[in-house]
Amino acid sequence: MLTLRTQNKNFSSSRPVVMGILNVTPDSFSDGGHYNQIDSALRHCEEMLCDGAEIIDIGGCSTRPNNEIATESEELQRVVPIVKAIRKRFPDALLSIDTFRKSVAEGCLGEGADIINDISGGLFDEKMLPYIGENQVPYIMMHCVGTPETMHQYALDGDIHQTVYDFFAEQCGKLDSFGQQQIILDPGIGFGKSLKTNYALLHDLNRYRFNNLPILIGISRKSMIWKVLGTDYKNNPETIENGTTVLNTIAMMNGADIIRVHNVKKTVEAVKLVESLF
Repeated sequence: MLTLRTQNKNFSSSRPVVMGILNVTPDSFSDGGHYNQIDSALRHCEEMLCDGAEIIDIGGCSTRPNNEIATESEELQRVVPIVKAIRKRFPDALLSIDTFRKSVAEGCLGEGADIINDISGGLFDEKMLPYIGENQVPYIMMHCVGTPETMHQYALDGDIHQTVYDFFAEQCGKLDSFGQQQIILDPGIGFGKSLKTNYALLHDLNRYRFNNLPILIGISRKSMIWKVLGTDYKNNPETIENGTTVLNTIAMMNGADIIRVHNVKKTVEAVKLVESLF
């Protein structure tokens, strides 16, 4: 069961939770520029909530391969006004902020956000973990290597489960030094791993599930799908939606607690079907 205590509400779910992606950037790999205005962001947020998303994950800094990383001020200007607008329109929505910067996390939490989703697991900003720890903010810790500019240059292989487990053990220990925390683990599928190790991480979640913490899986529209299927995702990202749903279903059957996706409706349907098996 996933249980979270946020500044706005208490949340719990005994089934896999669907997190809808809201990219408010001009350059995300599959939907850049679609939702970076307040009106379009609000419409898409409403659509995902109506389709069954229980968390909305808002990101203002694209980390796709070979992409120029937005500055701190650019990210703040993109994200904070939209968080403020969404919180006003949808006061009960559970909002996650996809950022590795403490300043962005603090600014968004000040506008009513609930969760911080850090792709660096605390590596890219030395102020992030102390801030999260001192405030006991629900925190998604992703396994990562390198820097924002180099993280996609790696292709980790070998005993990836132990590598990811050791990373979680070390970073969770840093947070736990501030007292009891609310941590969700993300193995970082698609970030600095080989195709083989991406599928290995999807196959056996419990080998890196440190301290029995909940696990988030984010594989929506990633290259591990189109590289196997041979689809033309660059010109039509929709061609890998079926593959995304298949792998998300496998993730849920293997014990994933949160599924982070672009297409909420299809994933909610998959959750219902997986539930019927147990």
